[in-house]
Amino acid sequence: MKLVQKVMIGVGVVVVGIQLIRPSQENPPVTGDIGAPAEVATLLKRSCYDCHSNETKWPWYSQVAPVSWLVSKDVNDGRKHLNFSEWQGYEEGRKLKKFKEVAEEVDEGEMPMAIYLPLHPEAKLTDAEKKLLVDWAKRNGAPAP
Repeated sequence: MKLVQKVMIGVGVVVVGIQLIRPSQENPPVTGDIGAPAEVATLLKRSCYDCHSNETKWPWYSQVAPVSWLVSKDVNDGRKHLNFSEWQGYEEGRKLKKFKEVAEEVDEGEMPMAIYLPLHPEAKLTDAEKKLLVDWAKRNGAPAP
């Protein structure tokens, strides 16, 4: 066999073999939603919930290694940082901090992440939608008088 054929067979075996390494892609139960107004909730669900809730929609490519590893890591990191499905369990100080972070990240264009948008163009926020989310987060993140 030629060297190129042997290399191709080897690569094929590796590609098939890595499919056996399956990351967890579960959606734990929702224990308490953030309770945002309908217009804001729609934007959050469209642009944030895949990574920041227990309601992740796992697309087909999230089932193919090594992409599955990256997607699972990003979702786990996102949920760890902010999880709208577990919002009711957050202490008030943490809620205030998260509202401030949401306002800053959306306002600065950090969220949704640029790497997410090419395969999820529906998640892109218009300037008006960004303003709506930022204003809502700032109102809710203001300390009580």
